[in-house]
Amino acid sequence: MVGPHTLLVCNHTSWLDILVLGGLTGCIFVSKHELGHTFVHWMADQADTLYVRRDHRRGTPDQAESIAAQLRDPQPVAIFPESTTGPGTHLLDFRSSLFAAVAPAAPKVTVRPVAIDYGELAGELGWYGEPGKANVLRILGRRRSIPVTVRFLDPVPRSDDRKAVASAAREAIEAALTSVRLSGRV
Repeated sequence: MVGPHTLLVCNHTSWLDILVLGGLTGCIFVSKHELGHTFVHWMADQADTLYVRRDHRRGTPDQAESIAAQLRDPQPVAIFPESTTGPGTHLLDFRSSLFAAVAPAAPKVTVRPVAIDYGELAGELGWYGEPGKANVLRILGRRRSIPVTVRFLDPVPRSDDRKAVASAAREAIEAALTSVRLSGRV
């Protein structure tokens, strides 16, 4: 399903994305260092999460190098370039700074967009503007199952321009989510 040395570029609607994608791929996640609650940080540590400090702009080259180094191992690495969870109704802008890990084009690395789609429930599941504990309790308190479709899209072309790579990945994910919603296949 996912080959070695792959950077998975994913939309981010809910904390459920991590459970779904981690279960499917066994990937390592890149996360902001400021996760908050110590239990959440401990859970992330169990998955060998690679942390970055978003508030440390001068450290961006070091952060990109840490991701590039991790991509030298065969285990896939996942990023959420929206840098936060979104509302589920639309994608947020992608931040391109972490794409410096693959631009200039890394010879062995594949950049693969991934569309995580909760269908008609996406807006309900979106963790956006709601305290974390309230969101977790609300979602875990649901009586019905939560259908999710994960689409591993075609890799984006290699480029030395990190902004072009980020834009191509975002466009692919947006097209995948939009085409499914417009067709009514949820």
